Amino acid sequence: MLDRTQGDPSSNAEETASHGASDHEDKPVSKGWGPLNWLKRAGQFFFALSFSSLTRRIVSLNLAGLVALVASILYLSQFRAGLIDARAQSLLVQAEIIAGAIGASATVQTNAITVDPEKLLDLKLGESYGGMDDSLDFPINPERVAPVLSTLISPTKTRARIFDPNGSVLLDSRDLDSVRGFPLPPLSEKPGLAERIMVPVRTYLNRGDLPLYRELGRENGKGYVEVADALQGQKRSMVRVNARGEVIVSVAVPVQRARAIHGALMLSTQGDEIDQMVTAERLAILKVGGVAAAVMIMLSLLLASTIAGPVRRLADSAERVRRRIKTRVEIPDFTRRRDEIGHLSGALRDMTSALYKRIEAIEMFAADVAHELKNPLTSLRSAVETMPLARNENSRARLLEVIEHDVKRLDRLISDISDASRLDAELQRQDAIPVDLRRLLGTLVAVANETKLGHDVAVEARFEGRSPTDTFAVSGHDSRLGQVVSNLLANAQSFSEPGSKVRLTCRRTRGEIEIVVDDDGPGIRDDALERIFERFYTDRPHQGFGQNSGLGLSISKQIVDAHGGRIWAENRAGPADEDGAPTVAGARFVVRLPAL
Repeated sequence: MLDRTQGDPSSNAEETASHGASDHEDKPVSKGWGPLNWLKRAGQFFFALSFSSLTRRIVSLNLAGLVALVASILYLSQFRAGLIDARAQSLLVQAEIIAGAIGASATVQTNAITVDPEKLLDLKLGESYGGMDDSLDFPINPERVAPVLSTLISPTKTRARIFDPNGSVLLDSRDLDSVRGFPLPPLSEKPGLAERIMVPVRTYLNRGDLPLYRELGRENGKGYVEVADALQGQKRSMVRVNARGEVIVSVAVPVQRARAIHGALMLSTQGDEIDQMVTAERLAILKVGGVAAAVMIMLSLLLASTIAGPVRRLADSAERVRRRIKTRVEIPDFTRRRDEIGHLSGALRDMTSALYKRIEAIEMFAADVAHELKNPLTSLRSAVETMPLARNENSRARLLEVIEHDVKRLDRLISDISDASRLDAELQRQDAIPVDLRRLLGTLVAVANETKLGHDVAVEARFEGRSPTDTFAVSGHDSRLGQVVSNLLANAQSFSEPGSKVRLTCRRTRGEIEIVVDDDGPGIRDDALERIFERFYTDRPHQGFGQNSGLGLSISKQIVDAHGGRIWAENRAGPADEDGAPTVAGARFVVRLPAL
C-alpha cells in the first residue's frame, strides 16, 4: 500500500523533472512565438525601420498616404452600390416575368370542373361561369409550376421561393436542385482559418447599416419584409448581409391571376455572387495601387536622395567642425540649389566662417593681451628686483616712479581689455533702438569742451542736411556710439596743438549718416592708416611710451562694424610746399552708419 501511494521516489523525481522541463520548454513557444507576439514584434520592427532615417520616413509616409487612399476607395467604392442596385433591378424584372408565367400556368378548380381562366375576364358583374358557385379558389399547383420555375431559374443561378397567401413555402428552387442532383451551397461546413479571418473583414466592409439575413422556417415567410409586402400586392427589394459577411439581394413580387393575389415569388442571390464581382473589382484596384506604390517608392527614393544625402553631408561636416579634426573644415556648398537645402548650406557656411573668424580673433586677442601685459610686468619686475640695490634716495625715487608708471599702465590695459572683451556680448544682449545723433553729438561736444581732457583744444559741431527737416537718426546703442565719437574726439584733441580746434561734422548722404572728425595735427603716416585700428597699435612719438593702451580705435571699429557701418582714416591735404609737393593739414576720421 505504501508503494502504491508514494511510488518510487526516483521515478517521481524524474517524472517531475521531465514535466518541469517540458513546461519550461513550452513557455517560450507559447509566449515568444504566438500570433500576438508576432504581430507586436513585426509592428515594432517596421516602426523602427520606417522612422530610423529620413529616407525611410519619406517612403513610409508617402506609402501610408497611398494605402489610406486605396483603403478608402475599397471601402467607399461606388461600384458595389451600383452593382447591388443593378442586381436588384434585374431580379425585379426577372421576378415579374417568372410570376407572370406562374400565374398563367395556374389552374382554377371548383367542383372538379376545369375552367378556362381567360373566359373569367369576360364575365360581367353578377354573372357566373357554367355551373360554378360563388366561392372560387385559385391555388398554385406546385406540380405544374415546378417545371416552369426550374426552366426559368436554372440559367440565372438565383434562388426562388414561392409562398402561398399564408406565408408558407410552396416551392423552393433548392429542393429542385437537390432532386436533379445539383450541388447545393454548404450550410454547416466548418470554415477554415483563412475563412475565419476573412469573415470579420468582409462583414466589416459589407455590413454598414444593412440588416442581417436569417433563414426562417418554411411556415414563416411573412417574416421577410418583402414577402409580406408582396402578399399585399406590392413589389419590394431588400439588401442584407448573411453570417459569412456576404451580400444577399432579394426581391418579392405578388403572383396574381384574374386580379387576385394567389401567393408571392421571392428571388434572392447566392451568398458569394455579388462578393465575387466586388472582390474582382477590389483586386483590380489593389493591382493599380501596387503599381502606384512602386512608382511612389521610386519617386520617394529620388526625392529622399536629393534631401537626405545633402543633409547627411552637412551633418557630417558640422560634426567635424565640433570635433575640429582639421584646422578648418569646409562645409559642402549647395547654394546653387534654390531651395531650403541651399539656404541651409549657405547659413551653415556663413555660421562656420563667422565661428572660425571669432575663434581666430579670440586667439589673436589672447596672444596680444599676453604680449601687452608682459611688457609692463617685465618692467615692474625689474624695478622691484632693483629696488634693494638702490644706493641713494634719487635712485630709489626713480625706481618708484617706474613702478607707479607700470602699475597705471597695467590698470589702463586691464580696463581697456575688459571693455573690449565684453563689447560683443553687450551688443548681442541689448536691443537696437533709434538714436538721435543730433542730440547725442551735441551732448558729447559740450562735455568735451567742458573737460577738454587735459588739452586746451575746443570742439565745434556742424550739422549739414539736405533740408531743414532732415533727421539724423540711426538704429543702434547710444552708449556705444557715444563711446566711438568720444574716442575720436579724444584722439583728435591729443594730436592737436593747444589753442586749435577739432571740427565735428554730421551730414546725411543718401541712405547713410556720415560723421567726420577733423584735427589740425601732424596727420597719420601712410603706412599706418590701416594699422591704427589694430589692437594695441599706437603711434605717438610726441608722447611718452605706455601712455595709451592702443585699444581705443580698435574698439571704435568693432562698435561701428557691429552697427553695420564703416570707419576709416585719411589725411587732409594742405597747401603745397616750396617744391610743389602736397602737405598734410591734419587727420580726418570718417564714420558712416545706416540711416533710419
